[in-house]
Formats: sequence, structure tokens, C-alpha cells
Amino acid sequence: MATSDPPSVVTALKNALYDFSDRDITDFKLHLRDRTLLGKFEVIRRENLEKKSQAEIVEVMLDAYGIFAIEVVKKVLRTMDKNSTADELCECPYDPKEILKVSKNNLRSELRERFQFLSEGVSSRKQMEFNDGFTELFITEGDSGRVNEEHEVRQMERDSRRSGQEKTVHCQDIFKGTNQRGKPIRAVLTKGVAGAGKTVLTQKFSLDWAEGRENQDVELLLYLTFRELNDLRGSKFSLVELLHHCFSETKHLFSFNGLQLLFIFDGLDESWTPLNFRRTRGLMDPTESASVEELLVNLIRGNLLPSARLWITTRPAAANQIPAECVSMVTEVRGFTDEQKEQYFRNRFTDEANKVISHIKTSRSLFIMCHLPVICWIISDVLLHLINTNTEDLPTTLTEMYVHFLVVQVKVKNKKYEGREESDDPWTEETREMVKSLGKLAFEKLLSGKLIFSQSDLSECGLKAEEIVQSGVFTQVFTEQPGQGPKKVYCFIHLSVQEFLAALHVHQTFYSSGENLLFTPHSSKSPDPEEDLPSPPHSSESSGSTSRKSSKQLRKHTSRSDRTNQRTVKHIKQRLNEEGVSAERSLNLLHCLNELNDRSLVEEIQWVMRRGGLSDRNMSPALWSALSFLLLSSDSDLEHFDLRKYCPSEKALLGLLPVIKASTKAK
Repeated sequence: MATSDPPSVVTALKNALYDFSDRDITDFKLHLRDRTLLGKFEVIRRENLEKKSQAEIVEVMLDAYGIFAIEVVKKVLRTMDKNSTADELCECPYDPKEILKVSKNNLRSELRERFQFLSEGVSSRKQMEFNDGFTELFITEGDSGRVNEEHEVRQMERDSRRSGQEKTVHCQDIFKGTNQRGKPIRAVLTKGVAGAGKTVLTQKFSLDWAEGRENQDVELLLYLTFRELNDLRGSKFSLVELLHHCFSETKHLFSFNGLQLLFIFDGLDESWTPLNFRRTRGLMDPTESASVEELLVNLIRGNLLPSARLWITTRPAAANQIPAECVSMVTEVRGFTDEQKEQYFRNRFTDEANKVISHIKTSRSLFIMCHLPVICWIISDVLLHLINTNTEDLPTTLTEMYVHFLVVQVKVKNKKYEGREESDDPWTEETREMVKSLGKLAFEKLLSGKLIFSQSDLSECGLKAEEIVQSGVFTQVFTEQPGQGPKKVYCFIHLSVQEFLAALHVHQTFYSSGENLLFTPHSSKSPDPEEDLPSPPHSSESSGSTSRKSSKQLRKHTSRSDRTNQRTVKHIKQRLNEEGVSAERSLNLLHCLNELNDRSLVEEIQWVMRRGGLSDRNMSPALWSALSFLLLSSDSDLEHFDLRKYCPSEKALLGLLPVIKASTKAK
């Protein structure tokens, strides 16, 4: 057998069978197939024992029973009335039950210490006990299949209105029950966009196991991140050696066969080396040396430790690395429901909880974006700081929140990678250039519809791979195209972050050089830079003093007059009344008005509705769009939408099309 087996165990087993006659060997093999005798231990199939020598039988038993092979052999020997031989085995110093107990307790202790506190983001100001700060997440079985197909806010608006249409899964029940084919769940692949809560979910599962609350049928829970495995790239181990290396608590276990194991591999999208299931050689022996990637592939395939369960988390972009036939169940972390959002903020604020929740609800866009725990963290971090400094003028728009978020990320980068203090001025010349380059990349690739970037894309904008990963607004993933091999690619942590930086780039360019990046000889766009941005950068100045203090650090401050903002609002309203503007574009423009804190159109449609005057005669396209925006931004139930309550006309149908699409049933 392998060198990692304690010689005393292997030798003792071989010695026990050494003097067996042919008849004894035959009886011994029969007992290894006796379900009644073996009890909880699996029987060994006849074909695996035929024509095997004593030494080979020992290897088969070690593969089947691992550290409990001695227990099985003693049971069989006593059944065969070979009590003296069984007594000799009892003198072997290796006690599998005690060693497993010690290993399990040590693993539990390590997990309890590792996940004692809830870690959110990279600049959390205080540590919270994990169970005090944890908020349940919305998890569904299956996945939506949508990756950046539309604006995140609109996607969340629609998802938040779904009720009873999907099968939900509780975190601790992921491995309970069977899959759609009626088989026990072996491997779970959990998808989720950046910031949806995948890592926190796996940490909660692990902590509950370590504290003895849930999933106690698992004997050993082995938690690894792909970031940790990146450090072992290029090294060779057997699977047993790899587990001893990563989990010193298991060093006295010479085999993991037959144990109830659960592997958690968090963050497949962060792996530096893609998993190649087509070209990786098959491995059956957990003591055979191979690369870490080969071991992972064979573990996921079920070639190694086939009874072990696996849980892999990833962003959707990297999920296709795992073949469907290797996955028992796919789940999707969708973040928070509306009730869970409120609970999140109540967990983080005491006396100010109601104030914070009420403030966030004043902006429907903010409240919708809080479906993502990472956005909740950003908002709570910003608001906590402002409340603690007695700031009355709290940010009310997404733009303001992202300004603060960018400032925080820059400070963290300077502290983590450059050794600077948080109180230092974060805006060095190098940092300014990095933000400008990030904005250029975000804008140019957004125009071309590109959301995932290669290293050459980064170079075109003057960025280096290690620089953007350190920025705090990027993640890197690996993809593989047929015939092209593995390729390292990058994307922003969230589509809305890319949109914000793109808008910031347009703003900076226009006010530093007068160049309007939104107007090209081949476009029909107006030369005004505030025409139709996903998250208008100019609102960072028109929205309040708190944002101005931060945005002054983002660039050389250029004063904006109220007259300029009024001109921008006027231009957007003109666009809303033009023919040929799609309903989706109109909603985007209304979000822009909202970011500018202009709610005049919404107030006007509310006034018209109070008077009961909805008709084609007194309703402009802009007002129909405002009504659509108002309905989608409200808490009203859109399960069954009746157009006749508003105005049964073609214009009304076109103007309210987004509402109809968001409804389950419409007439």
C-alpha cells in the first residue's frame, strides 16, 4: 500500500491473514459479503475479491473501509472462531474510533475559530459574532440561466416580484433528500453573482456543523477556497497527502476511504488554473501523486473517494467548467428577499435601524439593489459612518453610494498593498491614474457590450492584471474555449460598478477636455454628455454635500451650477417624449432623473391619477413612461395587471409594456 499508511496497521492486517489456508481465505471472502455480519460497513463485491492473495485482500479492505479495516477484520475473525488472531489485532496501537474523534474535534475547533466573526467586505469597522450578524439568504433549486442579460436593477425588480414560482432550499438542507433522478445528492454546484452571499452561506453551513447543530452525519467537513489552492499550483501530492497538507488535524488518518466526508470548495471563479475534465487522466488510487488540478477533477468525477460529498460555489461565468453529469443539484443564491433586507439592517443597527430602513426605502432603486448582501454591506458601512459623524444629509441615490464605495476601496487598497494609513489622503497620483484607466475600460467595453475582459483589453487602457485585482472592483475568472485552451479573463465585481465607473469617465472627460464621448460621427446621440447614462455621474454633485466631499477626491472638482442640472433634466424629458424611444430606454432615463433627484414627472403622473384623467389626450409618452416607472417602483402587487383600469389603448399598451412584462398575468 502507500507510504502514508502506518506500517503497524498494514503489517498487523497482513499478519492476521498470513497463515490462512485456502479454505480460510474462501470463508473470509464470503464473510466480507455478509450484510448481516458487517452491519454499517459496506459489503465487498465478489469480483473485487476473486483470485486475490492475502496481501491483495488487505489492500481491497483498506480501500473499502479505510481506518476501520481493523474493526471489520476483527469482527470476521471472531465469526470464524479465530479469537486468538483477533486478540492479537486488539494489541495494535491504532484506535480508529479515537483517532477519528480527535481529528473531528480538532477540525471543529479550527472552523469555530475561523468563522467566529462575520467578515463582510474588506473595511468592516467592527466584528460581529457570526450567528448574531448572519441573515438568511434566498436560495433556489436550479438557476435562472441569466448572466448580465439586462440591467441588474431591472432584473432584481422582476425577481423580487416572483412568489411561489421556484423551489427554495434552506442552507442546511442542501444535502438532504434526493436529486431529480431519485439518487442521494453527492455534488452541489451553487451559482450566484458577485456579492450574492455564496461564501457567507458556506461559512454558515460549516459553523453550524462545527458547533454541533446541523448535518451531524458528516464525520469530517473539509473547507477549502480556490484561493488557497492557488498557492499549491505546480505542486504534486497524493489526495491523502494533500488533505494532510491542508488539514493538519487529519494527519493521523492514513486513509479517508469509507468516511462520511464533505468537501466545500468556495470560489471556483477565483481559481488560477481551469479544471480540464476532457484531458485530465483518470485516477482511482488516493495515494497516487498528481497535480492539484488532477486530484480535484477526479474528486469531482467521483473516481477518488466516491462516497464523499462536495459543495462548489462559483460565479455563473465559471460554472461551465463542471460537467453537468458530475453535478447532482444546481442551486442559485439570489441574495435577500425584502423581509431579509430589513432583518439585515436590524442586525447591524440598534437604535438607528428604523431610521436607516426608512431612509433606504425612500429610494426604490437603493432598496431593490439591497437584494445583494454586498450592496447592503456598502450601504450600511456608508450610513454607519455618516450617522456616527452626525451627518444629517444622508445619500439617497445609487451614485452617492458608489462614490463612497469607491473611496473606501481606494483606502483599503492603499492600506493593504501599499502600507498606508486609512487616515492618509488616498488620492495619490498613481491612484488617480488607476481610477481614470478603470473608467476608460468600463466605458469603452460597455459601449461594445463587453463585460468580460482579456489581458490585452486591460493593456489597451494602461492597466496591469495585478493592479486591477488589487483595486477592489474586479475579480478574475478562467474560461476555456474549444480548441483554444485555458484563458484568464476579468470582470467588474458587479455590472452596476462598471456602469458607475463608465459614467464617471464620461463626466471627467467632458469637464477636463470638453470632449463628449457619447457623441460620435456614426451615432444619432445628442452631443450633450448627460443624454442617457446608466448611473449619471453628474448626480454625485447635485445630490448633496456628503457626496460632494467624496467626489472632490475623485477628481479635480469642477463646479456645476443648478442651471446646468436643469438643462440636463430638460434634455432627458425631451428624449422621453421623442418617437421611437423604447420602453426600456425610457425606464433607464427615468432612473437617471431619479439619480438627479428630479421627481417632477412622477409627481405629475400622481397628480393626474388623483384627478382620474388618464387618457391618450392628456398623457404624453413621458407621462406613460413615468406611470410605468411608478408602478414598477412601488410595492403594489403586479401578479395580475389589468390595463383597462388605466387606459385600454395602444399608446397605453406601449407605454406600460415593462409593467405587463413584469406581471404574471395581464389583460
